Amino acid sequence: MGQQNIFSMETLSPMVELSRVAGHVQPAVFARLEYLNPSGTHYWPVATAIIDRAEADKSITPGMTLVDWSYGSSGIALAMAGVPRGYKILLVVPDRISREKHQMLKALGAEVVMTPSDALPGEPRNCVNVAESLVGNLQNAYFTNMYENSLSRQVHEEVTGPEIWEQSDGEVTHLFVPVTSGAMITGLARMLKQKNPDIRIIGVEPEGSVYRGLLQSGAVSQAGVFELEEIGGLWPSGFWDASLVDDIVQVSDQEAFNCSRDLLRSEAVFAGGASGAAMFAALRAAVHLDASARIVVLMTDSGGYYLSKMYNDEWMKQKGFFRKAASQKDEITAEDILGYKTRRDLIAAMPENTLSEVFEMMRQHDVSQLPVVSYGTPIGSVSENKILSILIENDEAMNSKVVGYMEQPFPVCQPSATISELSEKLQENASGVLITLSDGRLQLLTKSDLIEALTHK
Repeated sequence: MGQQNIFSMETLSPMVELSRVAGHVQPAVFARLEYLNPSGTHYWPVATAIIDRAEADKSITPGMTLVDWSYGSSGIALAMAGVPRGYKILLVVPDRISREKHQMLKALGAEVVMTPSDALPGEPRNCVNVAESLVGNLQNAYFTNMYENSLSRQVHEEVTGPEIWEQSDGEVTHLFVPVTSGAMITGLARMLKQKNPDIRIIGVEPEGSVYRGLLQSGAVSQAGVFELEEIGGLWPSGFWDASLVDDIVQVSDQEAFNCSRDLLRSEAVFAGGASGAAMFAALRAAVHLDASARIVVLMTDSGGYYLSKMYNDEWMKQKGFFRKAASQKDEITAEDILGYKTRRDLIAAMPENTLSEVFEMMRQHDVSQLPVVSYGTPIGSVSENKILSILIENDEAMNSKVVGYMEQPFPVCQPSATISELSEKLQENASGVLITLSDGRLQLLTKSDLIEALTHK
């Protein structure tokens, strides 16, 4: 690395190829199991490095109190790294963290202060402000600030990134990273893009997080509410660097949780919701990539911390996230309708396709409208009538990109959506409805599909 590397620990997390959940896509999809680190999270090497550096700098000595705010996993890593060395651990956490993480922190001997999850940045009750206040009022206290510590980015640039490069034999083309503070994705991007500038770095966040808005417009949008933990941001991180990130995609709570459950059943990968979100986004994108792509997905949290939540059927049902195994005979769902029709890969246009290319796709597949999809996410649609009206006004537009002429995207529904819900969507001037499958694929349903399903009832 040119300078002495302070990270002497061996942190090589296993990387496994997924053959079942990714069996329908052409690219190879690999999961890097960060949750197999000692703390069940990717924060273990970060916590170790922070304590090592602080001890080397004489900033801390055994007996002092290490203070931080945490969503749980970073605090567990800090406690595991610090308690055996003789440090006290004081953590401020939002009250929505899982019961298992809270119990683990108590078992480790950490002192936990709960704050309201809805406290916004700048409010006195916000966990960041409470942690900073505690440091200022306690003797012999040290603020580790794991989420915004420069060592957090450095670990991933000097350790995690090179390991991924070596494990993939330098063939990784797409990296999907759950985004919380921005330290991991920034560190990985800095290293990997030096090796190959064409590697696509895709951040994944929940619906309601702020990073997609930051990437698209540079502005901080109003944060929303989400159930996912260890992923997403309510305010921008100091590590955020839009120049290093190729895309930020959002995944719903339901999509993430069910993908994690599928990973456990299909691949014996026992990961948490942040990991499920990243895998769902990767599988959704992989449908639109060819066999030359090599996708790596970071599994950053352990499923063991969510047994009372996403791995609990009753909790999933209470929250409306539970995916039914089968529907009642008197209530046809999108999943039932897809079972009646012959399935084929979704025919979709990419934003960079020209109108001429899109029209040729319609002609070859005998369809009159197409969704426009970017990395598996519907961003618009286009129809024969729209192309015709464009050409009447400007016959030279055939070589223009379709992204400049898109109409509204088709509505997106879950496989559990009932036929009445689908029909309502189709009445809203939509010529089709896209169904998001558990493996990330999209399928299109039209009015004729609904009619055919009703005749089978």
